[in-house]
Amino acid sequence: MTRRYLRSKPPSLSQDIRSTPLPDPSIRPRRNSSPFFRDMSIMRRMEIAADSLYKAKLIRGFCHLYDGQEAVAVGMEAAITKRDAIITAYRDHCIFLGRGGTLVEAFAELMGRRAGCSKGKGGSMHFYKKDAEFYGGHGIVGAQVPLGCGIAFAQKYSKEDTVTFAMYGDGAANQGQLFEALNMSALWDLPVILVCENNHYGMGTAEWRAAKSPAYYKRGDYVPGLKVDGMDTLAVKQACKFAKEYVLKNGPMILEMDTYRYHGHSMSDPGSTYRSRDEISGIRQERDPIERVRKLILYHELATAAELKDTEKEVRKGVDDAIAQAKESPMPDPSELFANVYSKGLGTVAFGADRKVLKATLP
Repeated sequence: MTRRYLRSKPPSLSQDIRSTPLPDPSIRPRRNSSPFFRDMSIMRRMEIAADSLYKAKLIRGFCHLYDGQEAVAVGMEAAITKRDAIITAYRDHCIFLGRGGTLVEAFAELMGRRAGCSKGKGGSMHFYKKDAEFYGGHGIVGAQVPLGCGIAFAQKYSKEDTVTFAMYGDGAANQGQLFEALNMSALWDLPVILVCENNHYGMGTAEWRAAKSPAYYKRGDYVPGLKVDGMDTLAVKQACKFAKEYVLKNGPMILEMDTYRYHGHSMSDPGSTYRSRDEISGIRQERDPIERVRKLILYHELATAAELKDTEKEVRKGVDDAIAQAKESPMPDPSELFANVYSKGLGTVAFGADRKVLKATLP
C-alpha cells in the first residue's frame, strides 16, 4: 500500500484500504520491520504476562488485554511524533508502551504499586503519560472521544501543528456523544482523527448484531473515512501518516482499523461463548500481525530466524525482570487517597469504613 493509492480518490470519499500482499519484492522496509517485530513482541508478551498475574490475583479489578491488536498501536506510533496526542478507552496498556512508557511502570500500575504510571491509583483502565501527550485510559464507553476533540481544539487554538488520535472500539461506535463531538469537530475543522479499533465484538456482541451499518468508516457522512487492515502495521503506518497530513489542512477524519482481539473482552469473559475456537485460531494462522512482520523480515533477509528467536528470548527476559521490579514497589500510602483530586488547603479528612477512625487529614 502506498500513499498514492490512498490518494487515488478524492479525500471526501470513504475508502477501504487493504495491505499490500506479502511478500512483495518491490518493498524493502529495512529501517522499520525489525523494530516493529520487537515492539509488538514486547506488547504481546506483556499482555500474556498480565493474564497470568490476574489469575494469580496480583492484578485486581477490571483488566482488558490487547493481544492481537498490536499492529494498530505500533503502526500509528511510527507515523506520528510524541507531540501528537493520543486518548483511548480502557484497553490501553500497549498504547502506553508505544508512547514511551516502561514495562515496570505498566506492571506496577496493573498491580496497584506506587511506581505505576498513575502512581498505582489508576489500574488497568487508567494509564497516563502526560509528557508524551497520552491522556489515558478511560473507563466510560465512548467518553474519551469528546475529550480527544477538546484536545484537538486546544492544539488548533495554540497553533501547534499537531493532531489528536481519539481511539474507540466498535462497541462504542453507536454512542451519541461520538457523533456530537464529530459534528463540532467538522464545524471547526479540528485536527482530530477518530480511530475505530474494530475487533468485531463489543463485549460479547458481534458487530452485525449491534449496528445496522457496521461500515464504521462511512459513519461520518460529512467526514471522510478510511478502512485499514489493522493487522498490518505497515498499512496502519501509511494510513495514519496520510490522515495526519489531511486533518491538519482539512479537519477531522475517521480511520476504521479492521483488527481482532485474541482474549475475551475482559478477564471475566472466556471469549469463546460467542465465537468459535476455530475462528480465533484461523485469525492467528492467517492474519497475526507479528507473524506477518516475521515473514516480511525473513523474506527480505533483514534478519535470520535464529536472530528473531533471540529477540523473543530477550523480550521474555525483559518482561520477567520488569515484573520482578514492579513487585518490589510498595503500595500507595492511604494518605495519598485523595491526592491530585481536591485543591490543597480544604481541610479534607479521610475516615475508615465505619466513619469512626480518622485515617488522615489531607493537605
